[in-house]
Amino acid sequence: MFEATTILAYKGHNKAVIGGDGQVTFGNAVLKSNATKIRTLHNGKILAGFAGSTADAFNLFDMFEEILEQKKGDIVKSVIEFSKAWRKDKVLRRLEAMMIVLNTEKIFILTGNGDVVEPEDGEIASIGSGGNFAISAARALKKHAKDMDEAELVKESLIVAADLCIYTNHNIKTLQLEK
Repeated sequence: MFEATTILAYKGHNKAVIGGDGQVTFGNAVLKSNATKIRTLHNGKILAGFAGSTADAFNLFDMFEEILEQKKGDIVKSVIEFSKAWRKDKVLRRLEAMMIVLNTEKIFILTGNGDVVEPEDGEIASIGSGGNFAISAARALKKHAKDMDEAELVKESLIVAADLCIYTNHNIKTLQLEK
């Protein structure tokens, strides 16, 4: 895991939601507390989040969006093609970076190693230094707070991660897609 951020995505029954904190660190110093590490892609039909270097995020988001356009928004074909391109690029594959991409039907974790991982439950994924805290909280809330809205579940889970991970802050942003 990277000492970079926390991104959590949840593909629930009514919404697909992604959230991330705003902290950017350099070593043991906070450079920025309100960065945006999530975005909508392909005319607002795909959500994406990034853990790793901020400059690399822009390159990878742009690269993924180009592939989405080529594949007419087909997320499955796009993640496979993107993963191949990321892995083949000698500079990009060395990045210590991960992405989560999702729509209302599918959710994937992507890495420069060529990994395309669909979470076992097909619903919740996390990346970054606080990812394990966030996903643990999300699973518990999903199980025990059954009437909690998807966006609220993501936000509350990221708050738990921010309470525990020194590389994650409470400046949380979320994006969502309605089903």
